[in-house]
Amino acid sequence: MDSLERPFGDVTWRKAARRLVPYLGLLYFINYLDRVNIGFAGPAGLSKELALTATAFGFASGIFFIGYLILEVPSNLALHKFGARRWIARIMISWGVVATATAFVPNATVLIILRFLLGVAEAGFFPGIILYLTYWFPARYRARMVAWFMVAIPVSSAIGATISALLIRHGEGVFGLSGWRFMFLVEGLPAILLAFVTWFFLTDRPTEAKWLTPAEGKWMQEQLDAERAKTEQQHHWPLRKALTHGRIIGLAFVYFGNVYGLYALGFFLPSIIAGFQQQFGTTFSIVERGLITAVPYVFGAVAMVFWARHGDRTGERVWHVALPMIIGGVTIPIALYLGSPFAVMVAVTVTAIGICCALPTFWALPSTFLAGTAAAGGIALINSLGNVSGFVAPYITGGLEDLTGSQRTGLWVVGGVMIAGALLAIALKAAPGKNATSGALTEESGTVKGAD
Repeated sequence: MDSLERPFGDVTWRKAARRLVPYLGLLYFINYLDRVNIGFAGPAGLSKELALTATAFGFASGIFFIGYLILEVPSNLALHKFGARRWIARIMISWGVVATATAFVPNATVLIILRFLLGVAEAGFFPGIILYLTYWFPARYRARMVAWFMVAIPVSSAIGATISALLIRHGEGVFGLSGWRFMFLVEGLPAILLAFVTWFFLTDRPTEAKWLTPAEGKWMQEQLDAERAKTEQQHHWPLRKALTHGRIIGLAFVYFGNVYGLYALGFFLPSIIAGFQQQFGTTFSIVERGLITAVPYVFGAVAMVFWARHGDRTGERVWHVALPMIIGGVTIPIALYLGSPFAVMVAVTVTAIGICCALPTFWALPSTFLAGTAAAGGIALINSLGNVSGFVAPYITGGLEDLTGSQRTGLWVVGGVMIAGALLAIALKAAPGKNATSGALTEESGTVKGAD
């Protein structure tokens, strides 16, 4: 019998999952929405009111990730030191204040400054949650837990699109604000409110959880400590190695490729749908555009959970990352060559499914050889370098649109970057060899069998 099934087994892990993952998903829903809602505001009046070109809009959208990059690793190390409960609550108050202040930007310069500060404020939140999940769930459950947590991405892009559209439409003139300003105001406040809930709701470790019996908490912690010790014994990755090794840089580029597609789609899909009127002669209200924007992400959310579950069940990681990235990379550039809004949205939906499916399984890769402080630093570095694409993708996509007068060229670049990331994932395989030297990319195996 697997040691993870004695004496409590799957029932105990499910108990922890039901308690923690939905709440973490809610936090990420708010986080991701505050990060990308500028994509809904752009075509709804922000670009016109602040006189933004497509390039300037892309720069304002992406400058967030420069601030994010600078403080990501220090923030995650602080979370590891001070505890997730305290640090995540601190992050949420910071980003909530900045997100709310965006409602009152007077010009493009202040918008760019606030977007940069939003990245500074949010730094460490996402990798902190990924790290926090390793404190609670063994490798055999990890992709599923990350998937349920990251469902917040497609859900926030789906439900969030509709919510944002309704706030823009019905918020016009409220408090004397434009509709897009009212949206920023309303969507920034939940982060501040939930920060106080987080302080009391989250528990740093199983042994500290009042909602577990002492025996359950002790048993869970023993299982996790044993798995962590095994990982450290097999791979010997200290913090310095985790911050300098070529494998980490390689994984960061794989993540860069997938997130490049995610943010290009997130920031420009509302504009693509708004362009249907000129391209096909169709007219949609702002709410209808929000509902149409939701469709690809609904399919992406469902596919993400089933794909991650399949990855955990088989233990295979590499192709569960690479294959959906390849599919997404192939379909996104052809979308704008199709002859109807329906055909375009089918291609975009396939792209969204590919992007979403690759995300949770990817985060099972670094935890196969990183643990403790090395995991805190390595995961944060991968996320921060990968999220540089959040700056590059909207800026290049917007710049190419200004240069060529079409979004097609930018989407070809998106597809190429995603496929390049997928090919690198295949080349890296799943885990480093036990005797891999610093900077090497030598591998031992293309599959990982969970916590066996």
